[in-house]
Amino acid sequence: MTTTAPTTNGRVIALAHHAGRALLEGVLDRHGATFHQSVTLRAVVVAGGSIGRDELIGDVRGSLKTDASVVRGVIEELTAARLLEEVPAEAPRLRLTDAGRELHEATTAETADISARLYAGIPAEDLAVAGRVLTLVTERANAELAGA
Repeated sequence: MTTTAPTTNGRVIALAHHAGRALLEGVLDRHGATFHQSVTLRAVVVAGGSIGRDELIGDVRGSLKTDASVVRGVIEELTAARLLEEVPAEAPRLRLTDAGRELHEATTAETADISARLYAGIPAEDLAVAGRVLTLVTERANAELAGA
């Protein structure tokens, strides 16, 4: 465990991100899912279980900073695996299938246990400060990307 507090910078943030993502991907691998699929399913869950295709593409593109064609490919993978489906009579609206919901719930429960261990003992005030700082960095980075 680190005993000195490093200055917060891109490297420190990236190391934390990649360590956490490696743990998440271990969970996803056990369930036969990818990180991109997980992000896409979560976006549908957050939208209430169904979402317009274009809205989903925009949401996932914003989260992953990737091309729309990549997200369309992920949506195709999820529909082929019967984790997402078009809403009858409301195409191009997509919704979770029961299998998609079960996958999301299972991986969320497993990662919640991991997160609980990772954040255990960190004071709430420290987590609040970190949340504010990371939100600000994200907003600034998104503004830079929008101006690029």
